[in-house]
Amino acid sequence: MRKRGFLNPGLIWRLAFWTISVCLLVAVAASILAIWQFAGTDALWRTVATCVVIGSGTLTFSWVNGLFGTDEPADSAIKR
Repeated sequence: MRKRGFLNPGLIWRLAFWTISVCLLVAVAASILAIWQFAGTDALWRTVATCVVIGSGTLTFSWVNGLFGTDEPADSAIKR
């Protein structure tokens, strides 16, 4: 049996991957700007905290999507 999410799991995992990747890139860019003193440490911590919240929410959403999915029989997965 194959686990299927409430929403399309492939789409949700791709969305989660790209959202978390963008959050990591933004946090790294803000850190580099703070190291070179182009941005203050207040802006750095706000940016990093925002990225952590968005990334955590996205990851949690994709996990919950899988929890509320239904089990498909193996033969129905082949017919797709």
